Parts: sequence; structure tokens; C-alpha cells
Amino acid sequence: MRDYTIFIPEYIAAGSAVGIIGIELFWPKFRKDWLAYITAVAALGWFVAGLFFIGKDPNSFQGLIRSDDFTTYFRLLAAGIVIVVALMSATHMRTRTKTVAEYYGLLLVAGCGMVYMAAATELLTAYIALELLSFSLYILVGYLKRDNLSSEASLKYILLGAFSSAMFLYGMSLIYGVTGTTYYEGIAEGLAARGPGTDPAVIVGMMLILAGVGFKVSAAPFHMWAPDAYQGAPLPITAFLSTASKAAGFALILRLFTGALIVDAAEWRWAVAALAAVTMTLGNLVAIQQSNLKRLVAYSSIGQVGYMLITIAAIGYGDAKVGQDASSALLLHIAGYVIATLALFAALTAAYNRTGREDIAGLRGLAETQPFLALVITIALFSFAGLPPFAGFATKLFMFQGATTDELLWVVGLAVLNSFISLYYYLMIVRQMYLFDPIGDVGRWKVSPVLWCLAAVLMVGVLFIGVYPGPVFELTERAAQPLFDAAGLGGVQVQRP
Repeated sequence: MRDYTIFIPEYIAAGSAVGIIGIELFWPKFRKDWLAYITAVAALGWFVAGLFFIGKDPNSFQGLIRSDDFTTYFRLLAAGIVIVVALMSATHMRTRTKTVAEYYGLLLVAGCGMVYMAAATELLTAYIALELLSFSLYILVGYLKRDNLSSEASLKYILLGAFSSAMFLYGMSLIYGVTGTTYYEGIAEGLAARGPGTDPAVIVGMMLILAGVGFKVSAAPFHMWAPDAYQGAPLPITAFLSTASKAAGFALILRLFTGALIVDAAEWRWAVAALAAVTMTLGNLVAIQQSNLKRLVAYSSIGQVGYMLITIAAIGYGDAKVGQDASSALLLHIAGYVIATLALFAALTAAYNRTGREDIAGLRGLAETQPFLALVITIALFSFAGLPPFAGFATKLFMFQGATTDELLWVVGLAVLNSFISLYYYLMIVRQMYLFDPIGDVGRWKVSPVLWCLAAVLMVGVLFIGVYPGPVFELTERAAQPLFDAAGLGGVQVQRP
């Protein structure tokens, strides 16, 4: 069945991207910051259109795209991220490039790729959506053409991204060779119909797919691109990388592993658990050595990916109830992590616009010169560490609780230990802001009203989820439900004996 209405929100986003590029093409002197506000308004329209899909009966477009509450959750998240990043870019990109229309257009296009990574129910469609997001990010990372660091980061990202895409495609081909289909439902049925013996082609295919998607979310040892890309990208794009790419990658993993590969969970769950342990440990230990804020956030986000991967392993080790609890807890953590990350980067962008420095020492004495920004940065960092009463505490608590099974107790314990390790390097930043005087004779300075409002709203969001996570958790439970619905695609009801 071809129901084109499920694409309406993305029609708005993609059409707005074309319109924004056309504005600068025909009116070259159009104000750059106004294009940022137009992008934010377009993303807001995209967000509002997505609201009408909440609670609607699941709908599918020829078995390729599935519109349900899970898709709607990531649609709203993608639109929200684009709104914030566009507004952050208004002042940051004004003097750093002559043309910005393509920049804002690519933000909207990348958001569409994120949505269809969550909505795809067929491997080739998922791959196209993944590449739509990836190619947009390749360009955005290297958008500052006169900045050698930005160009170098983009080149490294492209080369490693091409390698990971090749692994993903080869893994897909092996799964197709065994099951004879690329549809998630058909793959689940094909794998369930096989005998109880181990099939090397299936194992290799699953490992290659896991490696390909692991690159996109920067799981170790596929994380090598992240520190360089984060450091070379413009600050708002670093925020976009740290939020949109992570959320999209886990959306794809959740839909694929619960829909197509759950029937062979015994073949991949051990690998995901090991990947989680290595990722969180490496990310947090290496972050301690960083002096550049962007690189520190890159390794911090790698550690966060390790925590999130525990829930994917729990889906493989548990029954339907454990899987649904772990998935909804993961969606809650993604929401808390995205809000805290955007709050951090809104404050860092304001500080960078003033000082032009990206190192930790550049925040020296910030509590004296701009106490509000110092407060926002501190709250965001403490949320990452999982301290109460901030979002990270509630979301990690739900996530670790939902992922706790007998087989994964050791990984959850390691995650708690890593959370304590992460607190050390977060406190290094707080120490610079509160315990040292600013360099030179610097008085109080004002923040751009847009960035101040963004930081304030996001900070309230971090506190709200930390103090009263119930309403958001109910939304994430509803979003996770379609993954485990008996009428869904594959689902846990076809697990192999």
C-alpha cells in the first residue's frame, strides 16, 4: 500500500531545505542569521506536523517504511535537535563563512535521514537513510573550507565512513544470501525457519552489520573518527554529531535487532556486551587525558555509547518484557543525553564566541565573568556523570535497572564504575570555572539573547527529567511498544528454541 501521508513532516523539512538554498541563490545579500531563524521555524513546522502522528495506528509504505510511535519519537527528536542547532549557528556561523544556505539545508536533510533510519523496515532502505545522514555530516564537518583542521576532519570522516559502509553492505549481502530477503520481517522468518545449528554466514553477517552501525555511533574500536571530527567541525555541528548521529544509530539498531535479528540473539548478544564494556572503559579513560573541550566531549560521548549498548545486549539476553523495559529506558536516556548535550554546547558556543578558545583552560574563571553559563555547563556535565537531581541520574537508573539480567550484572557493575571515573574529568572543567580567576582584567560580559534563552530552556529540561521523569518515561514506553507488538515486524514472538 502506498500511503504518502506518512511522509508529510519530511516533505516540510526537505521542501524547506530547498527553499532556504533558493533564498541565498536569488538573494545573495540575505542576512545569514535570518536563514538560521527560517530553518528553526521550518523545523518547528516539521515538529508540529509530527505531533499529529502520536498515537496513530501503525502504517507502512510498501513494507519499506513504518510509521508508528517509535518513528514519531525520533521524528520529534530530530526536529528538536535541528531547531536548537540552527539557533546555535545563527551567531556562530555569521562571520565564519560567506555562504550558509547549504549549511542549514543540510541540517534539515540530515534530520530526514535520522527519521528514516528509525522508520526503515528493509535493509536497503535503512542503508540509504544512513548514507543520507552520513553524507550530510561529511559536508557539515568540513563546511569551514578555509579551516585546515575542518577539512582534515572531514576527509578522515569520509574515508573511515566509506569503510564502515562497505562492512555494513557486505553484512547485508550475507544475511540476504541466507534468508533470501532484505525485509526485516522476512529475515526474522527465514532465520527462525533454519535448523538449530550455527550458520557461519549469519554470524559473520551480523558482526559486519554490528561493526558498520558501531562506527556510526562511535563505539570502540570503531571510534577513531570521532575525536578528529568533533574537533574540526564547527561547534554547532559538533553538537549535532554528538546527538543526531547517536540517536539515529541506536534507532536503527533497535528496529533492526528487535525486528530482524532477535531470533538469533544468541549469536550477537555476547558481542554487544563485550563491545559495551570496551567502549565505555576506553571512552572514559582516554577522556581523562584530553585538554581540548571538543575532544573531551567526543570521548565522553563514546563512554555514553557504551552505557547505551548494555540495553541492546539485554534485549538479546532477556524475554519480551525485559526487552521492552530496556528499550524504553534507552529511549529515555537518549532524550536526557540529547538535552544535556545541547545545553552544554549552547553554553560552550556562547563562551567560544567571546574567547575563541576550545581548550579547557579557556573556561578559566567563567563563574566570575559569566556565572549563568558556568552553571549550565556544570549541570550538563553532572547530568552526564549521573548525579542527582539531574537527568542523567534518572535515565541511567532506569537504563541500568532495565538492562540488569543475570548475564549482564558484570557489565552493569562496570558501567557504574565508569560513571565514577567520568566524574573526575567533568570536575576538571568545573574546577577551571570556579576555582581559578579569569585571565587578565575581564569583567562581566553579556550573552547573545538567543543563546541565553536556549541554554536556559535546555537547563530546565535537564532538571525536569531528573526530578520528574515520569511523563517522558511514559512517552518512551509508548514509543518502544511497536518494537515488541505481536503484530509488528518480526518481534520476540519468533525466538528460536
